[in-house]
Amino acid sequence: MRQGVLARLSVHRVETPLRDGTPVLIRPIVPADRGLIRTGFQRLSEESRLRRFLAPISKLTEGQLDYLTNVDYWDHFAWVAVRADDPEVGLGVARYVRLPAEPSVAEAAVTVLDEHQRRGLGTLLLGLLAAAARTAGIDSFRAYVLEENAPMRGLLAGLGAQASFDSPGVVLVDIPLDPDLMPDSPVARAVRATAAMVIPPN
Repeated sequence: MRQGVLARLSVHRVETPLRDGTPVLIRPIVPADRGLIRTGFQRLSEESRLRRFLAPISKLTEGQLDYLTNVDYWDHFAWVAVRADDPEVGLGVARYVRLPAEPSVAEAAVTVLDEHQRRGLGTLLLGLLAAAARTAGIDSFRAYVLEENAPMRGLLAGLGAQASFDSPGVVLVDIPLDPDLMPDSPVARAVRATAAMVIPPN
């Protein structure tokens, strides 16, 4: 019987300051976070919503909230970032969902509230997500990114991502999770260091 990801991680909570000193606590998402997710979505700009969902969405349905907060911590896993000094204030979410037809690949997405972007939180969440995925036997992430989303495309390129055309205005990106396949770039070094925070030593 397979172990859940949580049983394989050395720690389940990470507390650290962002570049601007904001204290952040990152932990696995739980069903009780639906209010946190609803409020966080409402605080996202229209541009950030479009970049996350690739479609104009003004409100999350109850069904979507169920899906986003009820995860099995194996095929579907998510980290949520909150203020460490005020846990009711959400800052971002990172999740992967394993592809049934390609069990070693998972679709991944990272969302950070607009006012906390470009402070290192996205890279931190991505590193933790990669660590969780690797413990579940996932070798690569797949992401769908708008062509105009230069910041995200640049971040993923720094991880050795391979991009290809998917549909008008959308690029499909495959990101290797094996540290040895990542380039020696600042973002790859940051992701490797972050992953080491929660993966037990051999």
